[in-house]
Amino acid sequence: MIVNQLSVFLENKPGKLSEFIQTLAKDKIDLLALSIAETSDYGILRTIVDKPEETAKLLSSEDWACKITPVLAVTVPDEPGSLTRILGVLAENGISLAYSYAFFSRDTGSACIILRVDDNAAAEKILSEAGIKL
Repeated sequence: MIVNQLSVFLENKPGKLSEFIQTLAKDKIDLLALSIAETSDYGILRTIVDKPEETAKLLSSEDWACKITPVLAVTVPDEPGSLTRILGVLAENGISLAYSYAFFSRDTGSACIILRVDDNAAAEKILSEAGIKL
């Protein structure tokens, strides 16, 4: 399924991630997944939240630089080879992967992998046709 990811620019300074998390908490925004790509001076926090559009407005109003990006969320069974199958289907169909990150659900016993691909709709169709749960 296609979901909206928030990419947030963070200075690479002590407390900045904590400040971001506190901003979400005070507005009762549920953080579902996150990944940070960093350099020595800054980081890009990629996150999935329960209310992405509302969160983007909130962050912008508080001077956080952020952007909404549609990404693909794919359910990955907790068994060897699950991710290999997904990546194989994408590669066989010429779908490029820019980045990915995952989170695990104890409730379902499976993971969800976030995929940033060059064509979400095509990837979603191809994976669905291959019997992969989105």
